[in-house]
Amino acid sequence: MQDIMPTWVGATAKQIARGVRRGDVSATQVVADHLDHIARVDADLAAFRTVRGGEAITEAEKVDEQEDLANLPLAGVPVAVKENTAVAGVPTWNGSAAVRTGVAEADHEVVRRLRGAGAVILGLTRMPELGLWALTDDESGITRNPWDIRRTPGGSSGGAAAAVAAGLVPIAHGNDGLGSIRIPAACCGLVGLKPGRGVIPTQLGAEDWFGLTEHGMLSTTVADAAVGFQVLAGRRADKLVPPPRLRVGVSLRSPVRGVSPDAPNRDAVAAAGRLLAAAGHDTVPADPVYPTALGLQGIATWFAAAAADVRAAGIARRDLQRRSRRHVALGEWAQRRGYVREADRAAWRERSINFFTDHSVDLLLTPALAGPPPEAAAWSSRSWAANMKANIRYAPYAAPWNIAGLPAIVVPVGRRPDGLPVAAQLVGPPGSELLLLSVAGQFEMQAPWTRHAPGYPRVGTGSPAAA
Repeated sequence: MQDIMPTWVGATAKQIARGVRRGDVSATQVVADHLDHIARVDADLAAFRTVRGGEAITEAEKVDEQEDLANLPLAGVPVAVKENTAVAGVPTWNGSAAVRTGVAEADHEVVRRLRGAGAVILGLTRMPELGLWALTDDESGITRNPWDIRRTPGGSSGGAAAAVAAGLVPIAHGNDGLGSIRIPAACCGLVGLKPGRGVIPTQLGAEDWFGLTEHGMLSTTVADAAVGFQVLAGRRADKLVPPPRLRVGVSLRSPVRGVSPDAPNRDAVAAAGRLLAAAGHDTVPADPVYPTALGLQGIATWFAAAAADVRAAGIARRDLQRRSRRHVALGEWAQRRGYVREADRAAWRERSINFFTDHSVDLLLTPALAGPPPEAAAWSSRSWAANMKANIRYAPYAAPWNIAGLPAIVVPVGRRPDGLPVAAQLVGPPGSELLLLSVAGQFEMQAPWTRHAPGYPRVGTGSPAAA
């Protein structure tokens, strides 16, 4: 029997960076391993829009040529970037050919920081048009969930989540306007952190979704989530420390009237509560009050963000997908009627911050989703109403915390009866990103999750880094 060569596919970002720094492997070999894996697997998943094969190898060689790798927390780590974020030398697709912009002349600041930490950009991952939907597809392909290719990986960072869950990259960049990191993380069994407002540079568009959008990373471990966050935030890569005894509010209340979590998502919150108690924390019932006006304001802002992006890009509405055209038209109407107001968002932010003091809690625990990921299908050709209904019914829990600008994290806590992963969401006050990561780390220590979807990565042996 012929020996199977070891591969670094499936290793964590921290394992890869450590291996490259101490000379166990070259960045070039790590990148080549992952490019081979993408070539074998991504035809089934459609996670990537663009793969930078030759360019990535060249960049990896430059990492290997550096004399001092000691200060590179992501030395040689293959990373994917979401396709609405500028990578020099590559078009910025924004989710479809209709909204693609020209070749970027310079990297976005978060890409610059990733490169500065030693990461190698393998390519751009797919998203729905304009990042509007929690369902990732367009006329050129349907992105599929590695846990079950009949299901969506979520969105809008759906390609990023599919890539990480299948081991195509150890970590991937995403951004989160109304749940676009946390929803796909929950769908694909990953850790997904949305930082608070102003922690990481944005510059996504003319309006930046009126301050709703934040950059972050999707990963298979809390340690990788922490190093990714610290790199994007421009912070020193400090170790997480166990948190003090916390008081955590627990709520199943849905932000959307008439939508409630199904049994697996209720069970996920119960499981997370048990993990908190086992770690020495206290849990108490504490329901946020989601005013009807909040939902209307949030939806109006969602509409208007699309209209602002289209206007800034000079795109004709008729060239958009069927589901997006009406969304943009409603956004134009909402802005004309004055329904998109910073004062409304500021009032909800103040109310959300006060929630923690009013209830004497340090964090809030909620479901991550209300139901299973919808089918992987050509949602881009379906009606606006069908897309709205699917999005709101399965993923209502993330959006309020974008409007408030508060940090929130999604963490896997088990599986549904159908075998798909299930997750819980933790929300904290401003500045609590490291606290959220520390608590997530306690979850991981007590109840480790399967890092990749069953059957992935499709390689002959485990990573040598894990030995």
